[in-house]
Parts: sequence; structure tokens; C-alpha cells
Amino acid sequence: MPDLLQGFLRDLETTTHSSQVWRMIVRLGRDLQLPCVDFVSASSYTDWKKTLFIRTSYDSRWLHEHNQDPENDRWSYFRSHAMTHLTPIAIGLEFIDEYHDLPDTRIAVLQEAARRGIRSGFSIPLRQHSPAQSAMLSFAGDHSRRDMQTIMRSHGWTLHAAALAGHQRYVFHFSQEFSERNQITDKQQELLRLIGLGKKDKAIAKQFDISVSAVRQRMNTLMQRTGVNSRPELAALAMSIGILPDPLHRPDTDPLAALIEMDDDAAHTALWHAGDALRR
Repeated sequence: MPDLLQGFLRDLETTTHSSQVWRMIVRLGRDLQLPCVDFVSASSYTDWKKTLFIRTSYDSRWLHEHNQDPENDRWSYFRSHAMTHLTPIAIGLEFIDEYHDLPDTRIAVLQEAARRGIRSGFSIPLRQHSPAQSAMLSFAGDHSRRDMQTIMRSHGWTLHAAALAGHQRYVFHFSQEFSERNQITDKQQELLRLIGLGKKDKAIAKQFDISVSAVRQRMNTLMQRTGVNSRPELAALAMSIGILPDPLHRPDTDPLAALIEMDDDAAHTALWHAGDALRR
């Protein structure tokens, strides 16, 4: 394992906030002469807009202005590649011949990016499933095609592995910070937890010692603050930000049970107890 990657992963374990992860990712890019870093994330299946983000290590207001044009946005690397693929790609004006025929307006964006020092780069598609999201992390700089290919041959594996691990760590912190980011109070978090547990309004009112109408008013306020539109979405939100555990990974009545599958001619599958397996 390259020393650069090993150090990145070791330091990643000590992070406590998404901003720390982001600074590490940017520092890695700069160490490899790829100072222009883009991190784009969007949900594939829901519309929880406050969970989406775009982070750049440079002033990208000019790019956002170009992408207000739906045609330009449709041809972005994120829309045209990361939403449906997992393979990393080379990006930028230096690699324009490797893509579909682009409209003139999109070519103009790549030309402007090159003028601003973003001639070529390396983009890694990413996935997250709770909630389901697609993301892309791009490292770019002012490099010729040949120089960028040299960087990718030397450090592509490091960038790819760092992006995968960094994305997982970033999204973990980002989801935990939802309440902080959206100013969700402790009482509102408790309301989210009870909704997620399936409690009815009457039971929630009794626990809070308030009226049912007050519960519904608080719920409406919470919906407005979080951007969700229904009670089921509030329940799902409670799980996605860590207030409730993922139901697929909750401790059950038999925590030592494990599914053991053996790939042989008989294709055996069995549910054993860990204690039984150890004794055998």
C-alpha cells in the first residue's frame, strides 16, 4: 500500500466531523498537484434536498451559473456518468475526445474551466445506500493530457481508494450532523424518534404531556424544517440520520446467530449459532 494512502486512511479514522474529512481530501489532491476538488452528492430515489451537497476547493460560482442551463447540467460528468456508472473516468478539455458528442455550450464550459486552471482531472463515482445516493469526487488541475495520464498511472489507485473511504466517512459524519445543520432541537429529535418507532399521536401527546393538536403542530414544524412531506418520510429520516438504527442491523433476540454460506458442489446454506460453530 502506498505510504500516502496508508497515512490518509489512518488519519481518516480519527475524524469527528465532515469538515475534517473534506480538508483531508483537499490536502490529498494538493499533494498530488490536483488542487481543484469537486464533491457532488444527490439522492437517486428521494428528494430530501437538505441532505444534498456540492463542495469545491475553489470559487466555482461561475460553474454554477453555467449549470443553470438545463442542457449544460444534463451533460455534467455527474449526470452523464456518476449517476449510472462505477468506473472512474478522466475529465476535462484534454480528454474531450473520449466522450459523447457534446453541445457547443458544454464545450464552452470545459474551455472556461481550462482557462481557470482545470484542464484535466480524475473523477470517481461513489455510492451510499442509507438513504440511497449517488456521488462523484473529482481531482483536477492545470495538466496536459500526457501529464494527467502520468498522475493517474502513478496515483490513480490511491485516489480511488481514498475517495471510496473518504466518501463513506464524510457521509457518516454528514448524516450525524443533520440536526446541527438544520437546527433540530432535542425535543424535535425525540419527536422524530417516537415517529420512527411507530408511535401514534395520542401516545406521543401523553409522553410529552401536551395535546394531540400540539403534537401535530410540532410535526408540521418539523416537516417544514427538514423538507420532508409526510409522516413515513419523517420515520425514514429518523433512521437515516442515526436517531434510530437501521432495521436491517438492529440487535435481534438471537444476536449470536449468523448466516453461513459455503460455496461447494452441494451449495450448503445454514443458519448457525456462533457458539455452535465454535464448538464444531
